[in-house]
Amino acid sequence: MKLSSLLLLSLAGATAWAGAAPVTVDGGQLEGVTHGGVVAYRGIPYAAAPVGPLRWRAPQPVVPWQGVRVADSYGNDCAQLPFPQDSAPLRTTPSEDCLYLNVWRPAASAAPRPVMVWIHGGGFVTGGSSPAVYDGAALASEGVVLVSLNYRLGRLGFFAHPALTAEHPDQPQGNYAVMDQLAALQWVQRNIARFGGDPGNVTIFGESAGGSAVGFLLATPMARGLFHKAIIESGALRYSLTPFGSATEGAQKQGVDFAAAAGVAGADTDVAALRALPTEALTRNVSFMSRDSTFSGPIRDGRLIPETPLAAFAAGRQAKVPLIIGSNSFEWGFMTMPGFPATAKPVEQVLAEFGPLAGQARKAYAGAIERKGLELDARLFSDRTFVEPSRAGARDQAAAGVPAYLYRFSYIAESERAGAPGALHATELPFVFGTVRARYGDRATLTDERISAELRARWIAFARNGAPQAPGLPAWPRYSGQRDQLLDIDTKTQVLSGVDRARLDVVEAQATR
Repeated sequence: MKLSSLLLLSLAGATAWAGAAPVTVDGGQLEGVTHGGVVAYRGIPYAAAPVGPLRWRAPQPVVPWQGVRVADSYGNDCAQLPFPQDSAPLRTTPSEDCLYLNVWRPAASAAPRPVMVWIHGGGFVTGGSSPAVYDGAALASEGVVLVSLNYRLGRLGFFAHPALTAEHPDQPQGNYAVMDQLAALQWVQRNIARFGGDPGNVTIFGESAGGSAVGFLLATPMARGLFHKAIIESGALRYSLTPFGSATEGAQKQGVDFAAAAGVAGADTDVAALRALPTEALTRNVSFMSRDSTFSGPIRDGRLIPETPLAAFAAGRQAKVPLIIGSNSFEWGFMTMPGFPATAKPVEQVLAEFGPLAGQARKAYAGAIERKGLELDARLFSDRTFVEPSRAGARDQAAAGVPAYLYRFSYIAESERAGAPGALHATELPFVFGTVRARYGDRATLTDERISAELRARWIAFARNGAPQAPGLPAWPRYSGQRDQLLDIDTKTQVLSGVDRARLDVVEAQATR
């Protein structure tokens, strides 16, 4: 489809939704709603509600329903403490009953279409599939079947305790959020053909924690065959696991400490007492900006998550599928904006973290040091968490002999340029989904819409055939460590070489020494 057509689709006004013919999936029949050439099915249960005796259990089969289920509204997003400043606010009431997914498909019949499965971000503690910025209609209108999913968050998504291990010692433990993602991908394999999707051509993509989740799915043998391409947007691939060694050691100690603080003491406590804790006790003190020391996050359990994504990539143990990976030009740049509640660390303290590499770091970050304030802290956090791991992931995937494409998203919405120091974390999302109007309203411009159309064209081309090339756009070369080229996505998109190499080299050297 031509970019001019994509632009017109993204600018088209919404019309009333009408009923669509039912389809049969796991659990029963669904009736979707349609408008503008797209059929949407929202709030589809892909597993039983993980409540009561199913809290902290692997996803169980969906409970069948009678008659035709009208899939016209989102299911609950997962229990959490919502982040008030979130640029993708939830549109449901969070609940433990949250294992739902959504499907958008073109209304017109055609040969099986490529499938794109979206995994939201939010630090593994917030977020969901309901935000308007993640609406899949624009992508579906351009020829893909788009799936978005919820997965358990916070202590409901990541929790280890000896009592739980004793209950099912032969099953994976702790990483319930990743188990949910696997269950959703298995649902896609069983059901997506009924929506016109091709189960043999599935692309998973996610941002931030969702990007890290894509990394885990690339690394775990349990996900083999469930997807065929991957896109990682701003994923924390190097520092994505709890610092403790395994679910049977440090993470279980965290679980025992939490349970004791909640009034359920002892490593051998009755598991029913844990499951009787109110939801509020589990979400307390676990938010996007802070979390207490008894929350583990993703756990290296030796089975479902045997290692960090980058460790798997470096050893060649990852899924050998085409990959797009990248980050934004100043991920954590909001630290440098007026009113950010933090004090800059002394420069010498920051450089001391590099040990014998301190001199190299001083040279690499000379510009940030000169600008003072929180510039150094913000640049270093961005590079360590998102930018350098993206380069390493692209390099190692390319070294494995499979296509890898590295990008930097530098575009700033025109209405935001007066105050933004760069393309901040997650700001690419409305451009990927074609929802810039939902994000910026009347402030969205034709240039914003053009960048969105171009980005969607690349993502969709990649989902179709594994190469993000689109007519009328600059060629995007496959990544190699020798050439170190990326696509810089901006008002003028171009291929650049060796971007921020001095900074990223010293960050990688510190991380791997």
